[in-house]
Amino acid sequence: MTDTDIKERMLQAASMHVPFDGWSEVTFKAAMEDADVSPGLARAAFPRGAVDLALAFHEAGDKAMVASLEQTDLSGLRYSERVTLAVRTRLEVIEDKEMVRRGMTLFSLPQYAGDGAQALWRTADLIWATLGDTSRDVNWYTKRATLSGVYGATVLYWLGDESEGHLNTWSFLDRRIEDVMRIEKLKAKTRDNRLLGRLVRGPETIMNRVLERMRPGGGPNDMPGRWSGPI
Repeated sequence: MTDTDIKERMLQAASMHVPFDGWSEVTFKAAMEDADVSPGLARAAFPRGAVDLALAFHEAGDKAMVASLEQTDLSGLRYSERVTLAVRTRLEVIEDKEMVRRGMTLFSLPQYAGDGAQALWRTADLIWATLGDTSRDVNWYTKRATLSGVYGATVLYWLGDESEGHLNTWSFLDRRIEDVMRIEKLKAKTRDNRLLGRLVRGPETIMNRVLERMRPGGGPNDMPGRWSGPI
């Protein structure tokens, strides 16, 4: 079996246990037995056991989202609508809400909070990359930071949403995207205003000089990016 085969078999087997035992060692061992994967191979694919299994589940959802978006014609949508569709697609590819709920519980633990934040950032990064974002300056960071907040809030709302077809969640998502767009419009108006523009220009210049040394992440393990030049 390849590493991919092992991960897919383990994840499929784990889906029967996570709703009851969470992303725990109990689930990991049960998935290992059900998938008929030896302990050595299982630990090679998931060195930290259950937490890596949970991260693999999240990564599988990201891949399913990208595959769906790549097959969708987005040409007739405004950019904000494309982002909304991407977030909605990411949630719709999830087959079992309880597996996400259990993941939230796991990544709320202090020792795994960093892993959860990194997974959230990668989802936001994948959305922007799939939508064709080419920014290489500070916008690379602000877009992903903003979308991470929107996505995280939407997931929490979605977990408690019992409306038919999750209609309340999609309305909540629309409102969050609208809030972001209002902020962007306000920032643009502020810059265009002669008086306010002068007030913010100084701090912006200083901040831009600092941020211009920051570069987008160079790989899947970079979060959120890297620093170039002296500190």
